[in-house]
Amino acid sequence: MTVPLTRIDHVGIAVRDLNAGIDLYTSLFGLTVAGRETNEAQGVREAMLSVADSPGGASYVQLLEPLGPDTPVGRFLAARGEGVHHIGYGVDDVAASLAALREQGVRLVDERPRHGSLGASIAFLHPKSVGGVLTELVQSAAG
Repeated sequence: MTVPLTRIDHVGIAVRDLNAGIDLYTSLFGLTVAGRETNEAQGVREAMLSVADSPGGASYVQLLEPLGPDTPVGRFLAARGEGVHHIGYGVDDVAASLAALREQGVRLVDERPRHGSLGASIAFLHPKSVGGVLTELVQSAAG
C-alpha cells in the first residue's frame, strides 16, 4: 500500500540563532511568523514561517535552534553546519501512514505519532530508508 502525500508541509532548517534566522527569512522573502515554540522533547526552539497557502494547505519554512549541543539539531549543526535538516510532508492520517510504511519495511524513527509544531501530529522516518533524507510525516491539527 502506498502512502499518499498531500503536500510539502515544510522544510526544516537548522540555525544557530533563531532570531537571526527569522530576521533573514522575513526580510529576504517576506515570510511571516505563524508560530514559535520551545519543544523540550525534541530539544529545539522553533519558528514556523508561512510561505503560502495552496489547495492542500499551508506551506512553511521551519527554523530550528538547538537547546544544547547534545540534541539532534545540536549534533547536526556540529557535523554539517546550518542548512536543510529535514523535509515534512502532509498526510491525512499519520498513524495509518506509519503502519503502512512499517509493513513495507521502512525504518521508522518514531513508532507512533507525537506532538509537532502548530498542534500537528508528526512522525519521522529514518533517512536510510528514504534516500538519505530525514523525512517527517505531518497531520495538521485541522486534519
